[in-house]
Amino acid sequence: MSASSLLDDPEALAEQVTQGDAWAVSRLITLAEREDARAAKTLRLLQPHTGRAHVVGITGVPGGGKSTLVDQLISFARDEGLRVGVLAIDPSSRATQGAILADRVRMQRHANDKGTFVRSLGTRGDVGGLSAAAWDVVRIMDASGSEIIFIETVGAGQVEADIVSSAHTVVVVGVPGLGDSIQAMKAGLMEIADIFIVNMADRPDAQQSVRFLQAGLRPLKRRRSDWKVPVLTSVATSGEGVEELWRTISRHRKYLQDTGAMPDRLRDRVRAELLRRLERRLQAHLREQVDGTDSLDLLADEVASGGLDTRDAVIQLWEQLQFPKKEDSP
Repeated sequence: MSASSLLDDPEALAEQVTQGDAWAVSRLITLAEREDARAAKTLRLLQPHTGRAHVVGITGVPGGGKSTLVDQLISFARDEGLRVGVLAIDPSSRATQGAILADRVRMQRHANDKGTFVRSLGTRGDVGGLSAAAWDVVRIMDASGSEIIFIETVGAGQVEADIVSSAHTVVVVGVPGLGDSIQAMKAGLMEIADIFIVNMADRPDAQQSVRFLQAGLRPLKRRRSDWKVPVLTSVATSGEGVEELWRTISRHRKYLQDTGAMPDRLRDRVRAELLRRLERRLQAHLREQVDGTDSLDLLADEVASGGLDTRDAVIQLWEQLQFPKKEDSP
């Protein structure tokens, strides 16, 4: 069967993916990124083959060494005979909207390993650092036989909280001497972390950062009160501390299984995916409705000239779209 005909045959493509064919996995991910109808048909066939992989989110401050940590973690997973998938959420090129691929460059030593599949996705401006295709990519990797999937995201802060919706275990990476970044963590990341790790721990102020994080965790109301969030240290470039991180990830997975918390994680993930997809559909629908009239431009001109408040302009648009009136809408 030719490549083009395979892409047009959802059943054949799904079969190739479940057999772990890297070309088929890659092509299906590309179709999913483009929101191609052929991807949707194939993903429906793959659904029964998903749910086996453990998904680990790696997030935290920019420049914290997340890609190097993931590269080291891949080695530990492969040493245990596990098939690995890596989804690196990269900043998008403004010109092409494609991923810049910096993370993939750092993982080149695994490029020829058939048990490791690495894919970069551009954020394409998506809020939260996760591309809209991320859930589909995780599902595809899962169906293809990946037993552990690492998702590395861009940036840090409140918007990174949506990594929880895609990961069973959330690892937050910090580095010493970035007080502002650690404060940003307190705004959102500290509440979602299952594991903290202070990378670049060979710096003199590393232990101070560890103590800062430990103190910050104490007053938080944890949504998983019986899991004590550890604060680990590492030097990813040398591999120091990575084995302990890998063991802690494994311990957290066992905790989820033993306590019956895994179904709650899966439910949270599906709920978040449903809401995100619904939001995107609604947004596209609204744009279609508004773009079909002159109302948006007329109201924009009126607001820009100072003749109309933005809230009143939104209310007018809302009413024109025949939604129920809500006087207190922002």
